[in-house]
Amino acid sequence: MLHLLPGPGETVGAALIAHPDLSGVAFTGGTDTAQAINRSLAARKGPLLPFIAETGGLNAMFVDTTAQREQVIDDVILSAFGSAGQRCSALRILFLPGETADALIAGLEGAMDVLKVGDPSDFATDIGPVIDGRAEAELNAHLAHLKASGRILKELKPAPVVPHLFGPVMAEIMLDRLPDREVFGPILHVVRYRRDALEKCGRALAEKGYGLTLGVHSRLDSFVGRVRALVPAGNVYVNRSMIGAVVGVQPFGGEGLSGTGPKAGGPHSLLRFAVERAISVNIAAKGGDPALLNL
Repeated sequence: MLHLLPGPGETVGAALIAHPDLSGVAFTGGTDTAQAINRSLAARKGPLLPFIAETGGLNAMFVDTTAQREQVIDDVILSAFGSAGQRCSALRILFLPGETADALIAGLEGAMDVLKVGDPSDFATDIGPVIDGRAEAELNAHLAHLKASGRILKELKPAPVVPHLFGPVMAEIMLDRLPDREVFGPILHVVRYRRDALEKCGRALAEKGYGLTLGVHSRLDSFVGRVRALVPAGNVYVNRSMIGAVVGVQPFGGEGLSGTGPKAGGPHSLLRFAVERAISVNIAAKGGDPALLNL
């Protein structure tokens, strides 16, 4: 039986968390909300309840000079702007090598030019609106911040044919200006890096504490291995897009600020919903008569 109770977290969600019959929580959403739920569960009297959280991430893609230019462009556009960037797995930060960054950026700008932002009921539309006015306001605030602290490489300004349209944005930032939290929408941050600064970039990203998805575009297994060692992530995508995991086909989930694990759709996910019990019996106490064991 499924009860669907739509409503604000401050009212409906809070009432569910406080309900005396609650036996556990499985949550998908933002990291801040997950932390608020965790605090509420800790303050409850009674049993300690299990809490499963699948939250957001500062998902990045690292590209090296051996990567296929056209494939990188296709996968970045889909990963960053698909579903208007409103996926927990969506690409937020793109690390480009200094040697090929200009060519890749030019290709991404051209690919953005052909995107259609508009009414999602129109089959020709590539990118529809963000979820509500609050999300739109937060994106506009972050865009203003990027204009003040970074460099806008490309910004699409759609006609207001439906409410809450926010056009894709690609902005270049410095490594020390990495966002501290996820901006949930079609905004892509680009960081150029030198070959000898890969470790510095990886550590700077890892220090943010998230670990949901990671993308790598390279034809060198050694480069893929270096990036994986630098940046912890629950799901790593090599030479492909970073969105579209199908639960039940590919286990999905993060670590750190991105979730509690195990992965949804994985072989261990159902164990989080179960209670483990053990029994130990001293059969010698029955006098050693095997017949008594069957009674």
